[in-house]
Amino acid sequence: MSGAAVRITGDPSVCTGAGQCVLTDPAMFAQDDRGVVELRTHRAEGARVPRAREAVFLCPSGALSIVED
Repeated sequence: MSGAAVRITGDPSVCTGAGQCVLTDPAMFAQDDRGVVELRTHRAEGARVPRAREAVFLCPSGALSIVED
């Protein structure tokens, strides 16, 4: 299933700024000057899908989610 494409969503109003997403994949996730999640991309494909799933799993606030395409 790692070859499938997924959409990534982030809810800044829920984000606590833990930064686990950025540590997991800084090419997909960033933090603004308040530490709140910013998506660098809204889509993950191929080898990036498992990293996107890991970031969602590690997010302590539940601010991130995956939508299957």
